[in-house]
Amino acid sequence: MTNSIEHEIRSHSAGWAPETEPGLDVSVVMPCLNENATIGKCVSKALQAIKKLNLRGEVIVGDNGSTDGSQEIAIANGARVVSITKRGYGAALQGAISEARGRFVLMGDSDDSHDFAQLDVFLSKLGEGYDLVVGNRFRGGIQPGAMPLLHRYVGNPVLSGIGRLLFKSPVGDFHCGLRAFRRHSIDQLRLQMLGMEFASEMIVKATVCGLRLAEIPTTLSPSGRKRGSHVRTWRDGWRHLRFLVLSSPTSFRRKS
Repeated sequence: MTNSIEHEIRSHSAGWAPETEPGLDVSVVMPCLNENATIGKCVSKALQAIKKLNLRGEVIVGDNGSTDGSQEIAIANGARVVSITKRGYGAALQGAISEARGRFVLMGDSDDSHDFAQLDVFLSKLGEGYDLVVGNRFRGGIQPGAMPLLHRYVGNPVLSGIGRLLFKSPVGDFHCGLRAFRRHSIDQLRLQMLGMEFASEMIVKATVCGLRLAEIPTTLSPSGRKRGSHVRTWRDGWRHLRFLVLSSPTSFRRKS
């Protein structure tokens, strides 16, 4: 942990309203829907990363209606579980983030594909003054079997490229789920997408609103779950594309 982030965490900045000052340094949030094979590992790894840095922290699981005992496993491993009735990746994360008490927030998936031990790297980057730090799996490494070939060579590069082109964003991996941010900065964006396009919405709005963005290399490991992914390639890809186009200042939307 660098001196800059330690100073940032331990002191109050002028831009932080006292009435919203959380009592913790960092919150790790993760969405969950039937992840009983991996949620316990993810919670434990996140808590270990917090403890290693000697920070005041918590892990919050935004549960989206699990029926496989994921909630109990998460609680047993030290997490706080928040039940989210609205369905969707974005809905689960929005619910968890709204309950976060940390000044900084790290979000990551609960399928054991993300490296929560990188918490120190993300926080150090925030300590340099950035508002949102996004992982880049293409720069850090995608292990065999961790990402479908269609997503790796077509879907993610194309959609991220469109996002960079339309919004002049510095982020090269719009869909990496491992990212960290200043809680008060992201709250101002009023994020509302309920599905997977929530990941793109955060980057687009942060860019348009002039927040400071950065990315760091991060690795993606094969998921530890025993079932298929929640991602639906064509449906979610279309939703991402539609959001990017309709949000673009150069969109050909009909004027009302």
